[in-house]
Amino acid sequence: MRFNKKAITFSSNSINVAGFLNTPENTSKATPALVCVHPGSSCKDQTAGIYAEKFAELGYITIVFDASYQGESGGEPRYTEDPSARVEDVRSAVDYLTTLDVVDNERIGVLGVCAGGGYAANVAMTEKRIKAVGVVASANIGRLYREQNPIQTLEQIGEQRTAEANGADPLITQWIPNSQEEREQAGIDDIDIKEAIDYYKTSRGQSSNSPNKLKFTSMEKVLAFDAFHLADQLLTQPLQIVIGSVKGSFGSYSDGHELYEKAASADKDILVLDGVTHYDLYDQPEPVEKAVDKLETFYKQYL
Repeated sequence: MRFNKKAITFSSNSINVAGFLNTPENTSKATPALVCVHPGSSCKDQTAGIYAEKFAELGYITIVFDASYQGESGGEPRYTEDPSARVEDVRSAVDYLTTLDVVDNERIGVLGVCAGGGYAANVAMTEKRIKAVGVVASANIGRLYREQNPIQTLEQIGEQRTAEANGADPLITQWIPNSQEEREQAGIDDIDIKEAIDYYKTSRGQSSNSPNKLKFTSMEKVLAFDAFHLADQLLTQPLQIVIGSVKGSFGSYSDGHELYEKAASADKDILVLDGVTHYDLYDQPEPVEKAVDKLETFYKQYL
């Protein structure tokens, strides 16, 4: 099915968020809609955008956007990763969808990739306008960073905040090594990091809206965030999880199983794709098609 792709903006906590609205052609009645949520360090032009377009081809109205403080969206300081803002962005995207006559407000779902999957699950706990939750290679970003000497990091953040309060320039660090050579020099040998570089730092997935920049002091917010906290009480919507069987340091395999076990959803399912890596599910045709097929069946049932 053909669709129209339109650049749009909406407000999230008074920040102008930039996104794309994908509307199937000849949509003239109330249509189901999906909010698509990108990974940490990513943007609307990458993997979440791929899923948004595939579901638009299947007849869904989809919205995908750059997180506040990132990409083409507004917000200062730049390159901030703030879980509370990320969750509010999703909620505000739902607000935007409800203003469209072609959207059926009772048939709005969410689809998140990697950390976007964690944010999608988290917002659904308190955003009951979301009727179905789909996550792909879902990762709990707070858990991931708490595995990397969090107390030392928090102490360094405190020192950096003091320095910046006294006139130092903001410290902008990076999410991943900028090249395989840089990774090797750092002594990192992990499939998720290797494939992250291949995805984000080459023509495969590179985007100017995803510059591999991260405001260091914003990590205090990430370290205190647990995407799955209270899922056993508040995550009640139908839930579909898709992960690959190949384990890497980002932990989407274990996080997917944790979310499945913890969610209070009466209707929930987990699909494990054998031999598939975290980044295969970002853009590789066969794994993505398998994920889309499973999610299409899911959304068709619950939206």
